[in-house]
Amino acid sequence: MSNLTLSPTRLILALVAAGALGGGGAAWVIGSHANASAVTASAPIATPAPLASPFAGTPDFTGIVQRYGPAVVNISVTGTGTDDDDSTGNASAMPRGLDPDDPLFQFFKRFGGPGFAVPRGGPPIVRGLGSGFIVSPDGLILTNAHVVRGASDVTVKLTDRREFQAKVLGRDDKTDIAVLRIAAKNLPTLPLGNPRDLKVGEWVLAIGSPFGFENSVTAGVVSAKGRSLPDDSFVPFIQTDVAVNPGNSGGPLFNARGEVIGINSQIFSRSGGYQGLSFAIPIDLAVRIKDQIVATGHATHARLGVTVQEVNQALADSFKLDKPAGALVAQVEPGSAADKAGLKTGDVIRAFDGQPIVESGDLPARVGEAAPGKSAVLEVWRNGKREDLRVTLGNADDKPARISARDADAGKARLGLALRPLAPEESRAAGLESGLVVEDAQGAAARAGVQPGDVIVAVNGSRVDSVDAVKRVLSHAGKSVALLVQRDGQRLFVPVRIG
Repeated sequence: MSNLTLSPTRLILALVAAGALGGGGAAWVIGSHANASAVTASAPIATPAPLASPFAGTPDFTGIVQRYGPAVVNISVTGTGTDDDDSTGNASAMPRGLDPDDPLFQFFKRFGGPGFAVPRGGPPIVRGLGSGFIVSPDGLILTNAHVVRGASDVTVKLTDRREFQAKVLGRDDKTDIAVLRIAAKNLPTLPLGNPRDLKVGEWVLAIGSPFGFENSVTAGVVSAKGRSLPDDSFVPFIQTDVAVNPGNSGGPLFNARGEVIGINSQIFSRSGGYQGLSFAIPIDLAVRIKDQIVATGHATHARLGVTVQEVNQALADSFKLDKPAGALVAQVEPGSAADKAGLKTGDVIRAFDGQPIVESGDLPARVGEAAPGKSAVLEVWRNGKREDLRVTLGNADDKPARISARDADAGKARLGLALRPLAPEESRAAGLESGLVVEDAQGAAARAGVQPGDVIVAVNGSRVDSVDAVKRVLSHAGKSVALLVQRDGQRLFVPVRIG
């Protein structure tokens, strides 16, 4: 059995402020597995009418709380396991190796749930708390997947103090959505809104059970839409400044009309508690996942099979783009949908089926919304001009092929690098047929973050196998070049200013 998290709200304890190699941005891997369990039939969702038009000025949320609060539930879970299983990077679990004398140990122990115990000779008994909300009168409930991960017992408590044992119909770790059912009838439900109509700056309201304090209400505004997070996620999150804490996970996020437009899922925190940034899963995405789980017991996601990174101004200059936008392909998995479509390292994906890709995180969100087997057109920037590639998307449940890199080397010239070819044993260890090892980095390359020990694989997307080849590329370069660097088995484009 997988682990049960001690603190159901997922925390982003450390976001990388700059790229691992300096200026390149974080890399994203598109496609992963989704987990689920058994399913039973479901009645159609009844959607009550929303409240009247939103109010002007300072909002008064009392009407929303009184009318819809009874449809928000408290979820308590019990399970057993060890503290080293958290397959989606849920940082709200007890951190691995955390010293009992560390103040954060007491934080997670106290606020992760009612408590935990370690029986002699067995795994720890873990308890946790979360939130959820009713979406059908016959007992269908939405919450976060990480709230019920590893749970052997799930209890749902209503505002009228009735308690029910819940069945987990299924969960999708990729989008962090789970569907529960309780044996009850004529339950209150919530109206669902359209997150696409949501505006940045609009007032929103959360109801949940932070730290176990049931039906607590917090409010704020929408800070951003379509926010991508570095957790290999397909979710275009709604960012808010609503106070969300451990225990709020799975609870609804309302707009000013009393419509649910999101499910509170994650917070950014360096302390374990709320620090002004919270993230919600758009409800339209959650409903799509819910429908799949109710129908089949699991959710499926499409897979493209590339690793992409952000395009900043220096990389845009290197690839002769008119503006820093798109998803730069750092790696293509052999045998993947991207590979079969002819996508190459150094391509910049600027649109997916007519939908613009502005930030690199837009691509996994677009792909994740599609069904496996869907045919889509990728607008790609390659060698200074636009190309359209048609791709048939794969299935994220399929195991990716082992990546055996085939890119080549780089060189010196104005870069400030001392380079040497890879030795045969180094090539085998790095999974490269060839490459140039950085023995010393100075000047422009060092300022960009290139370090001794890095392996230069390509320059401006061109495969090179010698210093002379790199010089040839540099002779046609502009004010910056993009080095494809491999470090610790990971690849990233690093823009280097040379003019």
